[in-house]
Order: sequence, then structure tokens, then C-alpha cells
Amino acid sequence: MTLERWERVSEWPMIGAALVFLAAYSWQVIANVPEGAGDLPEDLIWVTWGVFIIDYVVKLWLAPSRGRWFLWHLHELVILTLPALRPLRLLRLVTVLNVFRTRAGAALRGRLLAYVVGSATMLLYCGALAVLDAEENTAGANIRSFPDALWWAFTTVTTVGYGDRYPVTDVGRAAAIVLMLAGIAVLGVVTASIASWLVEAVAKETAERTAEVVGEAVEAADLPLEQQMRALVAEVERLGAAIEARNRTSPGDAGGQSGG
Repeated sequence: MTLERWERVSEWPMIGAALVFLAAYSWQVIANVPEGAGDLPEDLIWVTWGVFIIDYVVKLWLAPSRGRWFLWHLHELVILTLPALRPLRLLRLVTVLNVFRTRAGAALRGRLLAYVVGSATMLLYCGALAVLDAEENTAGANIRSFPDALWWAFTTVTTVGYGDRYPVTDVGRAAAIVLMLAGIAVLGVVTASIASWLVEAVAKETAERTAEVVGEAVEAADLPLEQQMRALVAEVERLGAAIEARNRTSPGDAGGQSGG
């Protein structure tokens, strides 16, 4: 077993575990179930957490350079060792985004579109969950339901920011910062994709028009040359026929002169 093979084998099971975790965490946050209540959502969260820990340990063990792999994946260790920061758990869902990156088809624009749409949807949903988890039981908070949290996430990720809903806790504000930065990045990618499509469309139309004009110019330039070649061939044929006729009449003329 190698690290690459383990990542291929465990890809879909880990995605399934991430989705189960998202469902259980959503249930716990939206229903405002107290943490540690021992109910089904809490049990599912800890089971999936155990799956994440096993995956991390196996990857660390199989890594060719464990020290280097450990340094490059410190964020995963932080997520695993600080389960008390509940919104931080949502970072485990980055695993799901690999589906949009690797399973979106061969075309670059198709992959980019799927990745952007998937990332934006995940950002909106997870941002709403994170801020609701941080705010719903806080005194003086104005984000206390999932519709309010989702509305806040939409206005934040699009950089509109109406200000009617806003976080008051440090964790909620940290989630807002992440969501705003991610929103700017997503909007930038969308704008760049649209600009790229427009430039490609204009370039294609220009190339087709240029090829058409060049073709017409070549045809116009070649037409007199063709006519000249035909005239030259006709002239050569006329001269050849005249020479043959002269050769046929030359012997007779010479005999008549000799007899006289």
C-alpha cells in the first residue's frame, strides 16, 4: 500500500464520511441541539471524526517523507485536535470539493464552472452553518435562524453587506472574514471566466472573418494569373501548329524551285 493508492481507495469513503458529518452537523446546528446531549447527530459526528483520524494516521504512516507531509498538513492536525471549535470542523468538507475538481469532465471551462459553482454553494451553506452555530445562543445576537444565516451568507459572499444581519461573536466574525475573502475569490474567478469566454468568442469570430477575407483576396489574385497561363498555353499551341504547317509545305516548295 502506498500513499497514492490509499488516497485513491479512500477518496469516496472519505467523501461519504464528510457528507454524513455535514448532515449530522446541520441537524445539530439548525435544530439547536446542545452539544454533548448524546443524541444521534452527536454520535454520527464523533463516528465520522474517528474516520477522519484514521485517515490522517494512515496517510502520515504511508507518506514517503513523514516530516514533510506532517508540515504540509498541519491544518488537518489542527482541525482534528480542536473539535471544541465546532465551526472549524466544516473545513473537513474541503474533501468534497475534490469531486468538482476531478470529476467535472475533460473541458477546462467545464471543470472550472463546476468547481466554482460547487465551491460557492459549499461556502454559502457552510458559512451560514458556522455563523448560526456561533450566534444562535448568544445574548444580543440577531442571527438566530437558518434563513437569517443563509441571507447573511448571501449578502456577505457577494460583498453586498446590507447590515441588517451581522455577527457579534468573535467566531462569527472570523467566519465572516473567511466568507468575504472567499466571496471575492469566487467572484474574481467568475469574472475571469466570463472575460475569457468573451475574448475567445471574439477571437474566433475575428479569425473566421480574417480567413474569409484572405481567401477572397487569394482568389482575386489568382484569377488573372490563371487567365495568363491559359493565354500562354493557347499561344504556344498556335505557334506549334504554325511551325508544323510550315514544315509540311516546305518540301513541296523546294521541289518546284528545283524543276524550274
